[in-house]
Parts: sequence; structure tokens; C-alpha cells
Amino acid sequence: MLPLASVAEVRESAGPVQITRYNMHPAAPISGASLPTASTGEVLATMERLADRELPDNMAYEWTELSYLQKQASKLEEFRDLQQNPISAFVLGAVLVFFVLAGLYEAWSLPLSVILVVPMCVLCALAGVFVRGQDNNLFTQIGFVVLVGLACKNAILIVEFARDRQLQGVSVFDAALEASQSRLRPIVMTTMCFIHMLPPYYASGAGAEMRRSVGTAMLWGAFGVTLFGLFLTPVFFYVIRGIAARRKTAPPRVSTTLQPVSRP
Repeated sequence: MLPLASVAEVRESAGPVQITRYNMHPAAPISGASLPTASTGEVLATMERLADRELPDNMAYEWTELSYLQKQASKLEEFRDLQQNPISAFVLGAVLVFFVLAGLYEAWSLPLSVILVVPMCVLCALAGVFVRGQDNNLFTQIGFVVLVGLACKNAILIVEFARDRQLQGVSVFDAALEASQSRLRPIVMTTMCFIHMLPPYYASGAGAEMRRSVGTAMLWGAFGVTLFGLFLTPVFFYVIRGIAARRKTAPPRVSTTLQPVSRP
């Protein structure tokens, strides 16, 4: 038995009740709230700026929980660019559809006649969103995806019929005109199927903002699909097929070169 004073010195000192560790290092958690006028991105940037300026060199900081997930998402530059400019994603989707149709028809003129009507329909949907004072959120973009498929489907109906009539010996103008007239009923019937978007368009109550975004994009976009699809798709077909026909019938260029001949 030995007295404790012979092996240790006892003295009173202040210290934390609980020692927190993060990634095997002593840490101090900091929790806070932002003003209603400030976004979470601004708060995180301000905290990082203050930490870089005030903390000593032997101390560092890391984010946890929701702040950590937000910082991880912000590190992906491609996703952030698509979030700031979501139209680029639909441009890439339209290019993919063009390549698929080009492989299906084994030509560039027919897919181009189909894909040119897609931007008109998306712009019509965007116009409806901005007229109602809404923002271009995720639910609006989901409606854009449906509209791209609807616009391509209606355009394919007209283009395929016009191509078949052209192969039967009908002129390009007459084939485009006949296609727009014969495909009027199925295109209008397809548009009338979007009548179920009227309740979301005038939605109220819980979740009304989400339903209004989808309903607005779908209704205005369906109107644009019908209007531009019926009137512009035959025009695109006529112009592009005419350009393709002129390129095929153009005489080939013959290059001639003069060679000097030496006389004996």
C-alpha cells in the first residue's frame, strides 16, 4: 500500500464534461441557423471564410450531416452546371434522340425534321411557367421530359407518312400537306389525353405548388406540341427534304490542273 501523493499530484482544473472526437481527432461541434433572407450556400461559404481566417494552422474544419451532403453535391461541377442551366440536359437528350432516329431511318434529313419541333414545344411550356410566375423547378423539368417524347411522337407520325407518300411518287410539298391533314385527328386526340392536367393546373391546398408546376408545363407544352407540330413539322420536312434532294442532284465538281509540257 502506497499513498497516492507518492505517485501522482492531485489538483483541480476546468475542462469539458464530454470530449467529442471526429475522425479520431478531438473536435468541437458547432450548430447554427441562418437568417430567412440567406441561403444555406451563403452560410456555408461565410463559415468557411471565417474558419480559414480565424482558426490557427493546427486546426481544421469539416462539415457533417446535411451540410456535408450539400458540400458533396456542390463538388460535382457537372451537376451544378445542369442545375443552373437545366436546358443543357434536354439539349443532350435531343441530340441522343437525333442519333437514334438517324440510325433508324439511315438518313439525317428525316430525324432533323422530327427534332426541330422539340425546342418550340419546350419554349411554349417555359412561357406558360413564366406567365404564371412560377420557377423552373424539378417538377417542371419532369414535364419537359414528357413533352419531348410527345413532340417527337407527333412529328414522327407526320414525317413517316410524308416520306411514304414521297416514295410513291408524290411531290415533297403535296406529301407534307397530305401528311398534316391525315394526321390531324390522331395528334389532336393525343393532345386531348392531357385534359387530366386541368386539376393539377388549378390545384390548391397541401402540395399545390408541386402539382401546379407539373400541370402548367404539361398543359402549355401540349398546346405547343399540337400547334407547332401540325404547322411547323410539314414545313421542316419540305425544306430539309428539298435541300437533301438538291444536294443529291448537284453535279460533281471536276477539278482540272494544267501540267507544263516541255517541247524537245
